[in-house]
Amino acid sequence: MISYQTADPGAPLERVESATPAPQGTEVLVRMVACGVCHSDIHLHDGEFNLGNDKTLDVGRPGLVLGHEIFGEVVAIGPDAKDVSVGDRRVVYPWIGCGECASCRRGEEHLCTPGRGLGTVTQGGFADHVMVPHSRYLFDKGDVDDSLASTYACSGLTAYSALKKVGELTSGDEVILIGAGGVGSMALQIALAQGFSPIVVDVDESKLALAKELGAKAVYNASDRASVKAIKQQSEGGAFAVIDFVGSEASTGFGLGCLRKGGKLIIVGLYGGALNMPLPFIPMSARIIQGTYVGSLAEMGELMELVRAGKIAPIRIEERPLEQVSQALADLKSGNVTGRVVLKAS
Repeated sequence: MISYQTADPGAPLERVESATPAPQGTEVLVRMVACGVCHSDIHLHDGEFNLGNDKTLDVGRPGLVLGHEIFGEVVAIGPDAKDVSVGDRRVVYPWIGCGECASCRRGEEHLCTPGRGLGTVTQGGFADHVMVPHSRYLFDKGDVDDSLASTYACSGLTAYSALKKVGELTSGDEVILIGAGGVGSMALQIALAQGFSPIVVDVDESKLALAKELGAKAVYNASDRASVKAIKQQSEGGAFAVIDFVGSEASTGFGLGCLRKGGKLIIVGLYGGALNMPLPFIPMSARIIQGTYVGSLAEMGELMELVRAGKIAPIRIEERPLEQVSQALADLKSGNVTGRVVLKAS
């Protein structure tokens, strides 16, 4: 098999040839058909997260096959594998846990530490084959495009889980999405499918124009100092919830500034930095600051039901061959991508 593995931090991925593994027990071997390129891949490729205040968190390691947004075809199954057949084409849920800890017993494998996540802890989808531990991590995509289907394993799931954390909306409640990139665009489409139109914020006018075209209630440029005031006027005092798909000091500050008393800031993005605010302001404003990380296996099932029912409109996809993976990472890091980049096997 061919895989593209991490070397030195930030260096081009190395093309490696190795024997194609044979599935054992409940394992399922999948031939990669399409694999999305995610911002999390950039952090693992660079080898660090920015923690703010001149601090970093070292992550990643040499020899890791990145790529966690995987769609593929089953080519071999272990002797104990059930409910799957050779030839099945499936979206792979990559956020796999140990199966034994308290988080896993609660159905929250995605919160297992360190877990067995494909493309983050164990070998992932920047390869022509991927080993999946069990058939329960495989989902039928229905009639959607192969490349689009791959993105539901992270972009779609992350957006869906973040939107669920908003909770029930009442008349006059406004929801703001900060960041109109791949995950933010997916969240907009899912929100529209669920019957409400959020406000979208970004610093890129082309992304804002696309969000407006897709059905955003309103769009605002975060670089305009008047935007916070305008949002508060539109929302009659502030938004009920802000979902930050950027996760930078600037974006979280903007989001907090848009909230009403009792509002909720849900942080998704991992751009980096630190959040500094006076502690008394948190109880005085009765606000909730919550993190969210991808989504559970059950939420993946709920999302894929919506996908198969045709209720979620597609986002923009740019396809590239697998061998261009290093350039795809560089382009995503530099911001030269609108929508999502998906690698296709040759």
